[in-house]
Amino acid sequence: MTRTAFKMKLKPGCEAEYKKRHDEIWPELAQLIRESGVSDYSIFLDAETNILFAVQKQSGEQGSQDLGSNPVVRKWWNYMADIMESNPDNSPVTIPLNEVFYLE
Repeated sequence: MTRTAFKMKLKPGCEAEYKKRHDEIWPELAQLIRESGVSDYSIFLDAETNILFAVQKQSGEQGSQDLGSNPVVRKWWNYMADIMESNPDNSPVTIPLNEVFYLE
């Protein structure tokens, strides 16, 4: 089991909408993420900078950000593109983070 972390950026004023959309995450997307081996997935918001910090455990080679070839994920990216920084294909701009400390 590995842990990965990355950051993304939310557009100003979209905090409530981002939370709402994730509170109502599509069941087929949640199932796909779980089936890919991702668990213990959290996203935190730094309200001062609009930086989203995500961390997840992976039992396989793929994390949630590696599922972009799946139509459900592409639909989610299109749905989220208006409220966060996105790439030309509407995938979220993600910046991997290196772990520098861990206490279990």
